[in-house]
Amino acid sequence: MKLSRRVSWFLLAFGVWSWVIWVTFAKNLFNDASGLAFDDAGDPTAYLWVHLALAVTSFILGTAVGVIGLRGVRASK
Repeated sequence: MKLSRRVSWFLLAFGVWSWVIWVTFAKNLFNDASGLAFDDAGDPTAYLWVHLALAVTSFILGTAVGVIGLRGVRASK
């Protein structure tokens, strides 16, 4: 399958965007002062684990999409 140059750049940009958004989210999650991510004793809550799983999944998918886009950009040169 051959990707167009436009689609390849879109996939690469999406992969980068995914990392930017989810890294920011993960930082905010671990610095949460509202009591959602950590209870009063400082132990992680279910909220933290669920959202951490979402972030890790998004890192993996964003990386895969970005790599496909990068390969498409390189192949179109």
